[in-house]
Amino acid sequence: MTKVKEKKQFKGQYDDEEVLLVFRKHPVVMRKGLIFFALAFTLSLMPIIVQPYIAPDFLLEFWHLGVSMFAGLLLGTIVAFPSWIYWYFSLYIMTNQRFVQITQKGFFHRSVSDIGINHVQSVNFQVAGIQETLLGFGSVLIQTYLGDIMIRDVHHPEKTSNDIFAILREYGDVTSVNREDVGQIQRPNNRE
Repeated sequence: MTKVKEKKQFKGQYDDEEVLLVFRKHPVVMRKGLIFFALAFTLSLMPIIVQPYIAPDFLLEFWHLGVSMFAGLLLGTIVAFPSWIYWYFSLYIMTNQRFVQITQKGFFHRSVSDIGINHVQSVNFQVAGIQETLLGFGSVLIQTYLGDIMIRDVHHPEKTSNDIFAILREYGDVTSVNREDVGQIQRPNNRE
């Protein structure tokens, strides 16, 4: 019998690696792109709105409105597309062996970093401010032996940090040190 090769879920995934958690940032990171989209769409409608005041003798037809709206949608989509690329292609992946952070900046800049889960010391989260509280996002801090990984604008940070911690408890190299294992400290004799 031949073994069927399982399809890999991300580029660089090992053959014996199982993906346990995948998450993205909150869609609020696209807010700048959405604002630019709304501005581009509004600006494209300005000629239709202003035209009766500038040239009242010129009659607008229905297709003028359609062309103007289509141009606004096209311009808005082009302006907002980089924000969507950043949000959609930036992923955080937790496997049974490592934590992988993929960050997309623009069209041609991608950075990937991974760290073994046995290097993770703790996972914390923070929700600060009214905007984060109302929209349900915050920051997750993963402390490692190599440094801290701060992930901002995470959707449901408490649930995400609990999921990461559960994976660490199950698959991580969690060691507990007992006092009996450490051994006695030899103190020099103090003679008075």
